[in-house]
Amino acid sequence: MSWTWPIAAVALAFCGLAVLGVLAARVLIETRRLARQVAEASRRIDRAADDLERAAVPLASRAQAHRPG
Repeated sequence: MSWTWPIAAVALAFCGLAVLGVLAARVLIETRRLARQVAEASRRIDRAADDLERAAVPLASRAQAHRPG
């Protein structure tokens, strides 16, 4: 009878640690997924910036040609 409460406390502590471990694993998985999405978005932004830069070169040269003076 005197060992009931300590055993229950240890069992509850173990269950709590198991829950925390599962939640930590889920956070890790979601963090990796978010990192992949951020990397893909960064690559898309880089491509769009390169496309914009290539499109701006002819425009800038035309604007320079039409400049008075």
